[in-house]
Amino acid sequence: MKQKQIFFHLALILCYFMVVLVRGMEVAEEADRIVELPGQPKVSFQQFSGYVTVNHVAGRALFYWLTESPQNPFSKPLVIWLNGGPGCSSVAYGASEEIGPFRINRTASGLYLNKFSWNSVANLLFLEAPAGVGFSYSNRSSDLYDTGDHRTAKDSLEFIIRWLERFPRYQDRELYISGESYAGHYVPQLAREIITYNAKAKHPINIKGILVGNAVTDNYYDNLGTVTYWWSHAMISDQTYRQLMSTCDFHRQKESDECESLYSYAMDQEFGNIDQYNIYAPPCNNSDGSSATTRRSMRLPHRPHHPMFRQMSGYDPCTEKYAEIYYNRPDVQKALHANTTAIPYKWTACSEVLNRNWNNTDASILPIYRELIAHGTRVWVFSGDVDSVVPVTATRYSLAQLKLATKIPWYPWYVKRQVGGWTEVYQGLTFATVRGAGHEVPLFKPRAALQLFKSFIAGKPLPKS
Repeated sequence: MKQKQIFFHLALILCYFMVVLVRGMEVAEEADRIVELPGQPKVSFQQFSGYVTVNHVAGRALFYWLTESPQNPFSKPLVIWLNGGPGCSSVAYGASEEIGPFRINRTASGLYLNKFSWNSVANLLFLEAPAGVGFSYSNRSSDLYDTGDHRTAKDSLEFIIRWLERFPRYQDRELYISGESYAGHYVPQLAREIITYNAKAKHPINIKGILVGNAVTDNYYDNLGTVTYWWSHAMISDQTYRQLMSTCDFHRQKESDECESLYSYAMDQEFGNIDQYNIYAPPCNNSDGSSATTRRSMRLPHRPHHPMFRQMSGYDPCTEKYAEIYYNRPDVQKALHANTTAIPYKWTACSEVLNRNWNNTDASILPIYRELIAHGTRVWVFSGDVDSVVPVTATRYSLAQLKLATKIPWYPWYVKRQVGGWTEVYQGLTFATVRGAGHEVPLFKPRAALQLFKSFIAGKPLPKS
């Protein structure tokens, strides 16, 4: 009898702690709820944002912003979005000018809706990684000078584990990871970390696939494809092309001074005043007519992907400017539960400190692709075809090295009866181009990008008609 009483009391104690734990999770989730952002239109979906500490010793904490789907969010997958750089913010780009539900108006006084937001299909989690990007921070200042691919992947995995503890309703949900540019490293590397973690975890993360756009993939083939793109699109002369091909060793992480001089000559003397991230879009100009862009050395393969302002019919050319005004507003930061530790620098779209001091970078992501494909992970790679920074030729050269068998040969895919781009389905990987899109595909071709995303989530080839 006494034994039964002991078991009964132990069960009561266990139930009590379970209730306390669940209520603690609910409190933590509720504390991150965004009631309303300044100047925000009325919406029917829920939003949450805040910090997850990924390293208590160093005091590293990553900032996130979750925008749930307005229709049936509990039945839809979770998509984590990462921007590249390295050092650029997913809040600035992914959330505010690409796939998020809001756009910032010209005066940075408020927001308006993006009718092509990807949260119509999935719940979107924008992550600012690594520490030092956007609102994410570290209390150990040296972290900003020795960050690289490896720590970024491990911290991002730790973020996901801790975030799912805070939001247990997502623990069994299908998870996809997406991003662009240098996130061509982040996304596959994080997927591999998750798969390694799952092999030992009691509660594995339900990762299903990755989707990367204009992705930095392989040092040699990215560099070769970039120079080829410049020449084939008449951006550089025959002479400069030949000199680059004969002088530069595209395998190297850091090029020779002679090679760097050729790159500088090409950009300063032959490119002209163009937006390298969309070669057919005039750049955003200052009021006096001068270019608002700052020309930066593009050190291949790991080049500063600091966005240049763009101008194109139907698009606002200066959205990055508006973001840097809006997200530095104290009322916006308060609504986002951001900058709670009074970070000693302004929020910026990209961190030059991180970019200049990147500590390690994988020479090629292709071995990770092979691992993911072997594991059965859905892998899609897309490419806006008017980007000269990580161009379509670079991606095609890189993917060709996988030597995958073709399941569905090359064909044009359609959106609204127009050719959206071209695609080929391989055994284990789908490649697609987006016609007329620059480096940030959803910015320039939002309808086509949304169709591509819908097909990816459904696991179906892009429409042939």
